[in-house]
Amino acid sequence: MPLTDAWDWVDARVAPPPARILPLAECAGLRLADAVAATGDWPPADRAAVDGFAVAAADTLGAGSYNPVPLTAAVAVSAGDPLPPGCDAVIPFEAAQAVGPFIEAIDAVAPGSGVERRGAWTVAGSPLLPAGRRLRAGDLGLLAAIGHGAGHGAGHGMVAVLPAPQVRILIAGGPKAGAPEQLGAMLAALVGRDGGVVVAVEELPADLDALAEAFARPGADLILSAGRTGTGPDDVAPSALAQAGSLDLHGIAMRPCGSAGLGLGGELGGGVPVLLLPGEPMAALAAYELLAGRAVRRAAGLPAVLPHATVEAVTARKLVSEIGSFDLHRVRLDDDGRVEPVASPGWPGLAAAARADGFVLIGADSEGVPDGAAVIMYRFA
Repeated sequence: MPLTDAWDWVDARVAPPPARILPLAECAGLRLADAVAATGDWPPADRAAVDGFAVAAADTLGAGSYNPVPLTAAVAVSAGDPLPPGCDAVIPFEAAQAVGPFIEAIDAVAPGSGVERRGAWTVAGSPLLPAGRRLRAGDLGLLAAIGHGAGHGAGHGMVAVLPAPQVRILIAGGPKAGAPEQLGAMLAALVGRDGGVVVAVEELPADLDALAEAFARPGADLILSAGRTGTGPDDVAPSALAQAGSLDLHGIAMRPCGSAGLGLGGELGGGVPVLLLPGEPMAALAAYELLAGRAVRRAAGLPAVLPHATVEAVTARKLVSEIGSFDLHRVRLDDDGRVEPVASPGWPGLAAAARADGFVLIGADSEGVPDGAAVIMYRFA
C-alpha cells in the first residue's frame, strides 16, 4: 500500500481523548485542550517593580546626593505591591535616606520609574498559551497568576487538559526482532518525545497465540509491536493481529521498513490501533518516524506532522531512490553544509543513524535526488 493510505488509516482512527478538567497542581506535563486567553489585564493595576518608596515623581525634582529633598508622602513598598493613590514612581531604597522619622530623596526619578504598568504582561482577551501546549512549571504559575479557572484558594484553579495516550510496546520474537533492550529503549524515547506515556515494554516469543492475547489485552490507547512482521514462517505478528481483531494494512511502500502493518486490537478487537513495526532497529526507527509517530502525536493532541527541526541544504552526492517507494535517507552535513548519505534506505543498522545528523525524505514518485539539488533535512534531536 502507498504510505499515504497508511496515513489516512491513522488519521481516520486515532484522535485525542476527551479533555479532562484537572486542578493546576495535577497538570504539569499534560497538554492544553484549548487555547487560553487572558481573562483580565495583568498586572491588574500599576504596581511596584522594585523595592523602595512609592512617590510622586515631581516631589523628587532636583534631588541629589548634595541636595536631599524631603519626601512628605513616601510609602514603603515591595516589588509587586500596587501603587498607592497619588504615586507614579518608585524610588529604590538606595536612592533615599532616612533622617529621623523623615525620608529624603538623594536622586530624582521620572514618572513611571520603578513601576510595572497595568497590562504590561497581557491585556484582557489576548492569547496566552496555544492549544496542545505541554504545560511547564512557568505555564502553571502564569495560569494561577491570571486566575484561570480559579477554584477555592491558591493553587486550586482548574484547566482543561488532554490526558497523555497510554502506549504499550511489544517486542516480538527474540533475537530476530533485534536486541529487545535496544528496541524498547528507542521506541519508549520516541513515544515520550511525541507526548505519549509508555505503560509497559513487553518481550514476547514468536508465538501466534501469545501475540494475539497481547494485542487483545485492554489497558492501552495504542499498541506498538516491533518484530516478526515479514512473510517468513515464523513472522507471526500479522496473523496474530488478524486473530485478535483486524489486520487492515500489511506491506507499505516505504524503505527501510516495508513490512510495517496496521490493524485494530484491544479487548475482543474493540478498536485499539496497533502498529506493526519491523524488528531490525533501523527499520523500526524509520517506521516509527514515518508512521507510528503520527499515531502517537494525534493521540496526544499534537500536530500529526513530523516534529523535527528542518534545515535547507543541497546534496553533496546523489540520493538514490526507487519509483513507487517512499524513502527515508539518513544523511549528515559535511563541513560545507551540504548533505551526504551515510547509508541507503535499504541498508540496516543503527550505527549509520548514529553518524547521521538527520534524514531526507524522497517521495514515491521520484527516482532520487541528484547532487547539488536543494533538499529539506529533518534534523535528529
